[in-house]
Amino acid sequence: MEFRHLGRSGMLVSEISYGNWITHGSQVEEEQATACVHAALDLGITTFDTADVYAGTRAEEVLGRALKGQRREGLEIFTKVFWPTGPGRNDRGLSRKHIMESINGSLRRLQTDYVDLYQAHRYDHATPLEETMEAFADIVHSGKAHYIGVSEWKASEIREAYTLARELKIQLVSSQPQYSMLWRVIEAEVVPLCEELGIGQIVWSPIAQGVLTGKYQPGQPPPAGSRATDEKTGAAMISQFLDDNVLTRVQRLKPIAEQAGLTMAQLAIAWVLQNPNVSSAIVGATRPEQLKDNVKASGVKLDADMMKAIDEALGDVVERDPAKTVSPAQRP
Repeated sequence: MEFRHLGRSGMLVSEISYGNWITHGSQVEEEQATACVHAALDLGITTFDTADVYAGTRAEEVLGRALKGQRREGLEIFTKVFWPTGPGRNDRGLSRKHIMESINGSLRRLQTDYVDLYQAHRYDHATPLEETMEAFADIVHSGKAHYIGVSEWKASEIREAYTLARELKIQLVSSQPQYSMLWRVIEAEVVPLCEELGIGQIVWSPIAQGVLTGKYQPGQPPPAGSRATDEKTGAAMISQFLDDNVLTRVQRLKPIAEQAGLTMAQLAIAWVLQNPNVSSAIVGATRPEQLKDNVKASGVKLDADMMKAIDEALGDVVERDPAKTVSPAQRP
């Protein structure tokens, strides 16, 4: 496993991190989830990403129990706040009330005194940004988080938050967007801004919800038991890629992966890691074997000819429009 700095901060993170959206507390039983976490640790992954909303707060609980007994200083634990975690009107958003209550709940569920990174899961248009950032500053200054980050924010929003963070003497060091060979929306505006400000990307869905593994075939129904057939596990999100033209193009990546001595999943993860602004790529797993395959992408270098071949294979199915955002139901 290789490590990278998170943005321009001094903290190192494993360039492949383990995320438990969808899986922990819902898709897999806790024993299997714990086995995946322990496999991640054995493979050199030290960075773990979760959120209070995942599985209705259960994902944090599962991760906390799975990491119990590990040397805390050797881990980087990330979580997020924004989406509803209860029935009340204030159980959501980025108000001071919700942020301060949410960090305490996350720490309790994760069984830790602090998180290494606390992230705003979306931008809150109903709360003044100053209120949000002041709450984050109090959390950092109280020792409950070391750094702050954002997820799926526009470039203009990130710049404004970064300016306030500097004034409040806290470090906004990360952005967590969707990013893959098929979804390159951040390249136009977010990446250039983050390179300027010293903010690193922690990208989710590097294999496009499994589409870039090649298991979805054009003209064929999704494989039984796959994410595309399960409404509880992100089927709405994966549908954006389940177009025969997209799937046909993805099949053209197979000989490229074979030439590189990689599986298609490894090629997809290695591709996002070629972007120097990417600090870490988040992978999920329902079985330890999946992690063993994915981590082999760490340290892989794709030459210019291979990067060009990937672009030519995918052609016009790549999404680059910075105006495109994920829908409210799509919560990485």
